[in-house]
Amino acid sequence: MDDLAAREAAADEVVELCRDLIRIDTTNTGDSRTSAGERAAAEYVMEKLAEVGIEPVVYEAEPGRTNLVARIPGADPSRGALLVHGHLDVVPADPDEWSVHPFSGEIRDGFLWGRGAVDMKDFDAMVLAVVRQWGRSGYTPPRDIVLTFTADEEAGGVAGSRRLVADRPELFDGCTEAIGEVGGFSYTVSDELRLYLVETAQKGMDWLRLHARGRPGHGSMINDDNAVTTLAEAVARVGRHRFPVVITPTVRGFLEEVTELLGIELDLDDPEKAIAKLGPIAGIVGATIRNTANPTRLSAGYKDNVIPGRASATIDCRTLPGEEERLLRQLRDLVGPEIEIEHVGRQGALETTFDGSLVDAMAAALRAEDPGARAVPYMLSAGTDAKNFHELGIRCFGFAPLRLPPDLNFSALFHGIDERVPVDGLRFGARVLDRLLRNA
Repeated sequence: MDDLAAREAAADEVVELCRDLIRIDTTNTGDSRTSAGERAAAEYVMEKLAEVGIEPVVYEAEPGRTNLVARIPGADPSRGALLVHGHLDVVPADPDEWSVHPFSGEIRDGFLWGRGAVDMKDFDAMVLAVVRQWGRSGYTPPRDIVLTFTADEEAGGVAGSRRLVADRPELFDGCTEAIGEVGGFSYTVSDELRLYLVETAQKGMDWLRLHARGRPGHGSMINDDNAVTTLAEAVARVGRHRFPVVITPTVRGFLEEVTELLGIELDLDDPEKAIAKLGPIAGIVGATIRNTANPTRLSAGYKDNVIPGRASATIDCRTLPGEEERLLRQLRDLVGPEIEIEHVGRQGALETTFDGSLVDAMAAALRAEDPGARAVPYMLSAGTDAKNFHELGIRCFGFAPLRLPPDLNFSALFHGIDERVPVDGLRFGARVLDRLLRNA
């Protein structure tokens, strides 16, 4: 089978693979006791890999939280290996809120619908489709490819990539670069030009819990030392605060290139005016020009007529590279001395340069399938398993290629209602990924 036929074969198979994966409920609630687990999906992946002679290593940090790692030997063992990673878990979905059942894998209006369609069973299916065609044809890639399908990414990788890195680092020996979510998707500038956003940076994550203490008492009495009041005032200050604009090299490069192409005036001291004109990607880009701290949970009390002596709130902080300590100082000033700050979870920010042979191969693979493609770097406002693989010294990129309809609000589909991926975009992604991995 020649390269063109192999790419078309992978494109033909990717939609059914993605449908099958979506139909396997791998809901991750953040608590293994109430999560569906990834084992059923991992067994499906193992079966599809075994059919073409690929036998992965299975690792479970907790029962049912299944991770798979498989190495495909390359033609040149002296080259650094490329890690290709995707997660099998998905966030919860309420069927009553959806137009279709979130685990139906229904195809409608040119889209494949379901939880995980873009986050990220689409890329899992692309990877499977490509390597299955390689296995059938006996193709050997130019360098080692390390396939990794992880558990628990949606809860920080505690039972997934974090434990793999800590407990089984030898599985990633020789890996120098990695690709995973979220990047490689298109943003239409004109009929002749589409930008494909390659993730070269991620904001850091710091989940904090704020605690306030006060004088407990009866709800009918006047109480000027109420923990709930103290906490509520602190949370309101945090939630309403706008942190100053900080432009990192990745964001600067993206904004300068995009605004020039679109003919938009850019003021780097006030970039939000330009960002507001970017359409569907404005939300993603707008979250990468400053640190953020969003209150997400509140907890206090045990009875309606009892003033509690303690109240707590969770703050989801996302920090730009190099900004972690400054954000903490700013938060301390905002909440005041009466509030105790507890660190619940923390992962650092990432940033790499947009250069090198892998980046060149990404751009070439995109252009080969879309002559109007232009690859550009961008920063993801959230986090992925890349944060944990980065701890092994691996240079990480987000590249799960999709050509999207111009009017699709892609960012809203992540963790959103009616998550869906264009069928043609899936097929496009499989072809691009095949080209990339053959030339990376």
